[in-house]
Amino acid sequence: MPRKELHEENRVAWNAATVAHNSHKADQARFLREGGSTLFPEEVALLGDIRGLALVHLQCNAGQDTLGLARLGATVTGVDISDEAIAFARQLSADSGIPATFARADVYDWLAEAARGGARYDVVFSSYGAIIWLSDLGAWARGIAAILKPGGRFVLVEFHPFANTFEWDWSRRYPYFAEGRVQTFEQGIGDYVALSGGALSPSGYVEGVQGFVNPHRGHEFQWGLGEVATALLDAGLVITALREYPYSNGGKLFDRMRELPGRRMVPPEDVPNLPLMYGLAARKG
Repeated sequence: MPRKELHEENRVAWNAATVAHNSHKADQARFLREGGSTLFPEEVALLGDIRGLALVHLQCNAGQDTLGLARLGATVTGVDISDEAIAFARQLSADSGIPATFARADVYDWLAEAARGGARYDVVFSSYGAIIWLSDLGAWARGIAAILKPGGRFVLVEFHPFANTFEWDWSRRYPYFAEGRVQTFEQGIGDYVALSGGALSPSGYVEGVQGFVNPHRGHEFQWGLGEVATALLDAGLVITALREYPYSNGGKLFDRMRELPGRRMVPPEDVPNLPLMYGLAARKG
């Protein structure tokens, strides 16, 4: 069963963090109006041609990627639990002139309501730091399958769960096999945009909020790659692509990471390469 009480605590933590994150990003509406995009090649390649398709972006955060998907020709809906993120996304859509629909909801509630209401989509998309907030992987996968049209596709680009076993200093601290057990952090979501600088601020990095410390707790759930794939298979989807990458897009996940062209982050030279990100595509029969 989804842990709704923990999701609510995460909502409050995300509200605080989202303000800090967007404070570091220069005029995002202008960036989008002038043709900029926050999307990376990996998700664009897995998605393929989405022109004219109905697409829902689950856990869309503040909507920057959602609007990039709309720019590619899809009719998009973004869903996120954070009030602050959705308010920002709606304003960014209006200011950039890129149309999109945004819904503030717990992803489990939204999936259930969409299925009951008969909403069906050609594509369901999720990316970058979404899985760790899911307290019930099976319910999530079944919810996705329920709203996909026959032949519809689910696309996920995500930080690799193996990377979640490391601490900031590259020491091994956390278990890989955790079966979704909750990990609670007294200081919830941090300011990863400040840590990553321009790699997560393609519109331009500004100082913004300094020394942000989240006053609210955060709760994460560790799921292995096999658990994610199995949940989707159990929900009746057919996996058509599974790729692993030795870099992370945009996010400086650990100390001393080096930035390569294309805003890709890799380990320091004294750390062997390891999977930092993966991409998955699945289809409904």
